[in-house]
Amino acid sequence: QLQFVESGGGLVQPGGSLRLSCAASGFTVDDYTIGWFREAPGKERERVLSCSRSDGSTYYSNSVRGRFTVSRDNTKDTVYLQMNSLKPEDTAVYYCAARKGDICPADVSAYGFRGQGTQVTVSS
Repeated sequence: QLQFVESGGGLVQPGGSLRLSCAASGFTVDDYTIGWFREAPGKERERVLSCSRSDGSTYYSNSVRGRFTVSRDNTKDTVYLQMNSLKPEDTAVYYCAARKGDICPADVSAYGFRGQGTQVTVSS
């Protein structure tokens, strides 16, 4: 069974940092592009925040560029999202999704499967 387990979420003050992990189970991430997404109640579904492509390149949306860093450890089949300078508007459930190949689609519907997510709350 192909699945992800996300972890690392929590409550953090504005300006703080968190590192999210997305651990793959049932497959190896080497041949997959992993996208990070988030969902917040009452907000429109957001396009991909960041991608770690299978070719090693990365992508960041304007909303997180310069604050978030994506990385992967293929030996652990895990992708990370380091989030710095967090803002209250970053509050959401964060989840990862996988797509075979090195394309990083903006919409989660273009990915093969996704994890359940981890809650990030930025509040003082």
